[in-house]
Amino acid sequence: MREWDPKKFLPAKVLAYVTELRVSDPDRALRAAQQRQRRAKLTPDGRLNILAADHPARRVTGLGSDPLGMADRQDYLSRILRVLASEHVDGVVATMDILEDLLVLHDLLSEDDGPAILNNKLLIASLNRGGLAGSSWEMDDPMTGPAPTTIAAWNLDGAKVLLRLCDDEPASLKTMVAAARVITEMNALGLPTFLEPLPVVKTEKGYQVVKTAEALAKIVGVASALGDSSRYLWLKLPYCEDYGLVARATTLPILLLGGESTGDPIGFMREVEAGMRTAMNVRGALVGRNVLYPGAADPCYIAEAIGQLIHFSATVEQVLEAQRRVTDSGLDSLIKSKWEC
Repeated sequence: MREWDPKKFLPAKVLAYVTELRVSDPDRALRAAQQRQRRAKLTPDGRLNILAADHPARRVTGLGSDPLGMADRQDYLSRILRVLASEHVDGVVATMDILEDLLVLHDLLSEDDGPAILNNKLLIASLNRGGLAGSSWEMDDPMTGPAPTTIAAWNLDGAKVLLRLCDDEPASLKTMVAAARVITEMNALGLPTFLEPLPVVKTEKGYQVVKTAEALAKIVGVASALGDSSRYLWLKLPYCEDYGLVARATTLPILLLGGESTGDPIGFMREVEAGMRTAMNVRGALVGRNVLYPGAADPCYIAEAIGQLIHFSATVEQVLEAQRRVTDSGLDSLIKSKWEC
């Protein structure tokens, strides 16, 4: 698996140009969003492979021993852009600032008949980032991102909401009520909500997710009943032992989440393979750090591999073998020729 350099893939001068456009033409991203070609259906084959790129807005920037591993916007955007080059990646969940950067880059790449990287990709806005990691109000997680009406005005494809429930924190109730309100508002617009309900406990090291089948099955029942209807609701849940118990707690479609990056995504690939084989309502993955930061490897290779597991029911062994035959994408060569310093 070849190494990959994010700083060469997306040169610093390109980010400087994005900043210049933010000053001189602040509506550039909005125009690009409204002109972007959206896919006709949320999922043509009933499955989804979506990238999660909303961590920094919650003050989550650490990677391993580096507390600022995800704080470099050039590196972060380069990795996101690289993953979106894969035809087997359906879209991205991000905060509006990230989506706006991507839309400007999409517009710049589209010039001179370049690839329209965001056409037919799902752009999902991450709504609640107010429960900052490590803060005293972490479980009180209000909607600090765009309103559902803004999502519709920007021609986006849906919303993502995090719902962490801690029995010892009354603020969790506020977050649950806020999540129910957003689901109702999104339903009125005919747009999906991707809800991430997580049972957590407070420890000396902060809030930890309880990844047991019993705890997850119980919270699935709560999450599925939020809002005025569940008709546009998808759930984002971690994998665990006896996952069938979790999947049987609902008829809603489930996407697997990834968690912290280990630097070696093969373990998560095996979770995806196992999860997809557990139940018919496990419909894909919504994963971030394990795709964006796979050690020195090219994140597009990892995205391709997970896409093969999801969309083609491949095995981990099959996708690892296929990776040896992957060649550079057209987007890679375009960036090298158009933007390389």
